[in-house]
Amino acid sequence: MLPPEARIHVGHILLVNADGPETRVALVENGQLIELHIERPSDRRIVGNIYQGRVVRVLPGMHAAFVDIGLERAAFLYAGDVPPLGDDGEAHASADERASAAPPVPIEQRLHEGEQLLVQVAKEPIGSKGARITSYLSLAGRTLVLVPTVDHIGISRRITDEAERERLREILGRLRPPETGCIVRTVAEHQSEENLRTELEFLLKLWSEVRARAKRVSAPGVVHQDLDLSLRVVRDLVSSQVQRVIIDDLATYTRIQEFVRTFMPQHEQTLELYQDREPLFDAHGIEHEIDRALVRKVWLRSGGYLVIDEGEALTAIDVNTGRYVGHRSLEDTITKINLEAAKEVAAQLRLRNIGGIIIVDFIDMELESNRQQVGRALAEALSSDRAKTHALDISPLGLVEMTRQRVRESLMHELTAPCPHCGGRGAVKTTQTICYEVLREISRHGAGLPGRSLTVSVHPEVADLLADAEGEQLGQLERRLGRSLRVEARPGFHPEQFEIRVESE
Repeated sequence: MLPPEARIHVGHILLVNADGPETRVALVENGQLIELHIERPSDRRIVGNIYQGRVVRVLPGMHAAFVDIGLERAAFLYAGDVPPLGDDGEAHASADERASAAPPVPIEQRLHEGEQLLVQVAKEPIGSKGARITSYLSLAGRTLVLVPTVDHIGISRRITDEAERERLREILGRLRPPETGCIVRTVAEHQSEENLRTELEFLLKLWSEVRARAKRVSAPGVVHQDLDLSLRVVRDLVSSQVQRVIIDDLATYTRIQEFVRTFMPQHEQTLELYQDREPLFDAHGIEHEIDRALVRKVWLRSGGYLVIDEGEALTAIDVNTGRYVGHRSLEDTITKINLEAAKEVAAQLRLRNIGGIIIVDFIDMELESNRQQVGRALAEALSSDRAKTHALDISPLGLVEMTRQRVRESLMHELTAPCPHCGGRGAVKTTQTICYEVLREISRHGAGLPGRSLTVSVHPEVADLLADAEGEQLGQLERRLGRSLRVEARPGFHPEQFEIRVESE
């Protein structure tokens, strides 16, 4: 949580930390960190970038293809992300064709090895997987997303007023060129027709420049790069809910100010240049919150806690009662913890950017009405998440199966590396286990080794145990083998590492 002096700011605050080697952006809501975005010079985000790619392999059995776009690994292109070619030789599709589950023509008849095509990154490379790409290109603006290859108008589902939805649809129907699509973003609600026209004209001009640049770029090569992190979050996150945007770097502040003046002048008064000596994230308690976002155990206000384990295939979240004992019945105690946990689960998924398959193990509840109440609380908490989520009803065992859209690595994978001791297992063998393995190895091979003296090199903790508690076992082994055994402590050894060698006479 933020320090008391920072919590007086009700609403949303956007903190842009750009005065160091990396850019970090924190979205704070009513004093609580809810989103963290990080971008490093050596690892800039590529979602939204447009590339001239070359098909390197077509996979008919998977209805997909691998495309070289100049990255370390080839990108993956599904058949459903390849629109048909129009009469002008460029990719075009209607909304119905885009939504079709199966492509009308097999992919091996639509793409060929060595062929060049314009693609856009839809999903970052994650782990050992390459980037996910699409030939349905889009250019994002502040209020609109131009989809030049799809004849369709889409309205953000977060705009719920039917009259406003119809007004926006009518305006875009008149403004957009034929066979060109637009998606109306949430911030476009109640925007004037003039503002929408200005942004659409800008996006159409940008699309014209992209097409011209694509003709000059040979595959594989970059045709268009999306905005960097500082400008992208201002474009996507700043709204009427954001009271302050605080930036700690003058050059970044100037760039953001120019961007805001051009595309969203009504928000210019929210910009602030931070000039205090104390680092921006320290002043608002963000560094502490980042550390908390990397631990397994998350405490709830009631005294219960969550245990979050990110795995290769899925993430498991376990809800526990902890120190909370309640005041009434056991069922009421459990339900109260589960209701609090439902909100915290949604917050942690968003903060840690956990995606893919997620299993939440709530504490078992006897009453169906209580399970439904917790399910509704989870659904409501997830509704504010910008990533797409889908959660099933709570099972009689208290389990919720859900998925969350994953377009980039989680915070854990972004900021940490596998433990060099356990190799990512989360555990190492105990010192006593290693001791017995060492003794068995000496017994197994010691008699066949030359010489009358053996030296065993082990981790210092193993050496201490061999010399102390297991010293008698070591002595018996010496007498049985008829040779001396010397234990050597090696501080640089892995806890599970050991080495047996023959000493020269």
